[in-house]
Amino acid sequence: MATITAAMVKELREASGAGMMDCKKALQENDGNIEAAMDWLRTKGIAKADKKAGRTAAEGLVSVKSEGTDGVVVELNSETDFVARNDDFQALVTGVAGAAIGTDGSVEAVLAADLGGKSVDGAIKDAISTIGENMNLRRTAKLSVGSGVVASYVHNAVATDLGKLGVLIAIETTGDAAAAQAIGRQIAMHVAATNPLSISPSDLDQDVVERERAIFSEQAAASGKPANIIEKMVEGRINKFYGEVCLLNQAFVINPDLSVEAALKEAEKEIGAPAKITGMVRFALGEGVEKEESDFAAEVAAAAKG
Repeated sequence: MATITAAMVKELREASGAGMMDCKKALQENDGNIEAAMDWLRTKGIAKADKKAGRTAAEGLVSVKSEGTDGVVVELNSETDFVARNDDFQALVTGVAGAAIGTDGSVEAVLAADLGGKSVDGAIKDAISTIGENMNLRRTAKLSVGSGVVASYVHNAVATDLGKLGVLIAIETTGDAAAAQAIGRQIAMHVAATNPLSISPSDLDQDVVERERAIFSEQAAASGKPANIIEKMVEGRINKFYGEVCLLNQAFVINPDLSVEAALKEAEKEIGAPAKITGMVRFALGEGVEKEESDFAAEVAAAAKG
């Protein structure tokens, strides 16, 4: 049997639009013959998207959907902004978000979900063939609460719940859902503007904290002050850092006199019960695409070895 290399898998993937594991299997079934493997994929109905999957899809739309105690956000990429303004594409993205709400929120589960009698994956491939551009369900996320709401916000929406930046905020509470939704949407707007790294200092990546602490310590040491003063200086800088990158510690953009934590506490008067932010997701269209492109060789190499 011919050795199946990463380059062969990559070539067939770009030619067929099929997934890497499908391409690897097709090559194995056809002794490494790319043309025969392409025919095999077409016979299996896997190569619907023809030769469009090799093109970079970095445009598109983000869609959010909230339903009861669940909320999802999806990013469907296209090659051009022109297609993102197409009514059919917008309907597809909205449909994908609707299908995602009934899944666990993973890309794999969303692709397998039903959308109009076919899988989401099949609907996307049909759209690729019809519209003529590569499309990619790049990422998805789901937040749920046991009791409370999942609020959402789309910045610069091009249609209902569709735009280029989407946010979900999960708020656990037994109080009034409408009041919780109202403050949740405001906090989602805040997240869209500030892009915090974490909800609170306790769930901030400690490697990030230690890196900042090391920098602050070196800067403070250069002052020549006593060790106990330096320690206080460093802690002050760390607390300021928390105020910059942790959601609850940030100054609330709607009322900068309050932190987000204080604003939520104030909102509890309307909610009628304690409220806690338990989840946060922010998708900005296309962020990180360049990194994903650069990592593609490693991805196909791993698939070829698997």
